Amino acid sequence: MSPGSRGLSVLLCLLFTLTGLVLHHPAARADETPGFIQDGQLTLCTNPTLPPMTFVNGSDTTALAGMDIDLARLLAARWHATFVPDTMDFEGMFPSLAARRCGMVISGVLRQSGREKNYDAVPYADSALVVVARAGAPKLTAMTDLSGKTIATQSGTSYAARIEKENDTLRAEGRTPIIVQQYPTEDQVVQQVLIGRVNAFISQDVELYYRQKQLGGKVSIIFKPDYPDYRQFAIYIRKNAEDRVQLQRAIDDLTSGGEIAGLEKKWGVSGEHEQVFSEKNAPARFDFATFFSALTSVAFLKGAALTLTIAVLSHMMAIVISIPIAMRLNGPDSPLKFILSAYVAVFRGAPTLLQLLFIWNALPQFLPFFREHWFTPFLATWLSLSINESAYQVEINRAALRAVDPGQRLAADALGMKSAQVYRHVIFPQALRIALPPTINEFISLLKTTSLASVISLQELLAVTQIQVARTFEFTEYYSAALIYYLAMVFFFLYLQKRIERRFAWADRNKASANVA
Repeated sequence: MSPGSRGLSVLLCLLFTLTGLVLHHPAARADETPGFIQDGQLTLCTNPTLPPMTFVNGSDTTALAGMDIDLARLLAARWHATFVPDTMDFEGMFPSLAARRCGMVISGVLRQSGREKNYDAVPYADSALVVVARAGAPKLTAMTDLSGKTIATQSGTSYAARIEKENDTLRAEGRTPIIVQQYPTEDQVVQQVLIGRVNAFISQDVELYYRQKQLGGKVSIIFKPDYPDYRQFAIYIRKNAEDRVQLQRAIDDLTSGGEIAGLEKKWGVSGEHEQVFSEKNAPARFDFATFFSALTSVAFLKGAALTLTIAVLSHMMAIVISIPIAMRLNGPDSPLKFILSAYVAVFRGAPTLLQLLFIWNALPQFLPFFREHWFTPFLATWLSLSINESAYQVEINRAALRAVDPGQRLAADALGMKSAQVYRHVIFPQALRIALPPTINEFISLLKTTSLASVISLQELLAVTQIQVARTFEFTEYYSAALIYYLAMVFFFLYLQKRIERRFAWADRNKASANVA
């Protein structure tokens, strides 16, 4: 081999060696796709009622903003994935993560050892727990100073469990424990202090810094307990060592590159934003401009339309399910009749909210096809309310069918009519007149029950209202607008019910007897 050939061979060997080192160097793996990226999408479970971490920016409920949302977008861009947020109630985030409806949870959630038993957590920002009371309340020197006092916390968080540890200490000392009240959203927690129902509430410092102008000097931080499990916000993913390394590397790179510091500055998530709550900017009177703006907003119109749609579809499905069950329950005893009776008893006995959460969060645990994207909050709500409502509608239909004079069927049989013809032309028309008024009454109840769907992120009327309240803290104006919508829908169906009752008044035997007399 000539010297030139040997030199070329050595050069090629060095080139291949360097290429191998680069390919195996950790920095070169920075853009590898972690396992929680599915089909080129980074799906995020978040609760959009926690500004400045994650919230709805404006009247459009799909316009998410906040530090967590910006951070998730940076991560999605790093892995060349499409960012897909999935908004939901705080309590539903981790069940949805376990059910693989999303790849990660970022929603102002603290890094805690209890959660890390089931999920991997990567911290990305510092935080601190604060106790907040109305302005002028005395400062505390320890959490045990709250002995005998009532505090509010958000349900689904670990605050109540932390307070229970303080109560153990108080009981051991023979002192009165702290009373804890839990509420679904952070804005409702704050409201309890503003109206004087509780003495204080617990939150994270960064949210209070963001809320200063909205709260207008009405509250103040009275204590900062130093709990190790309440010092950092974290991103949560399903247990996977390789994915955790990938996520940690991404956060390290964003930290060293200054991107996370930039987000903290943008959203006020740092200690330099701490100040006394002394700005008197929050209006004390009812803001009619906000009220009328909400009343005529597209978001509220869409929310009301969705509420009405899910109620109508659920009740129609319930009627379809209930008619054959009612007919069977009015028949002779059989094993099937026993099973159907148990069906009615179970779904009438179990709380509607529990059924809704079971279908949305529990079914995917053992039936994987319910994890797919086709199983939306709308479908889950439709399925849950249809099944639940059918159990009540069965009793209405069963009573209506029994109310039809048995002689009607005997007469139809004597005329040689088939069973299907008897039901179609004789029994059903009379039963309909009896069942219609209570059916409409049941529908009105269902219309209000749809508000429970807000816990699984269905953007119906109440969910839209809560999102806007969390963003602005204008409780009275937005709740009043929602009340107008609910009353308008309910009054319409009450009017319809009255008209139907007058139309079929002859079906009331007492009234019919009175008319004959």
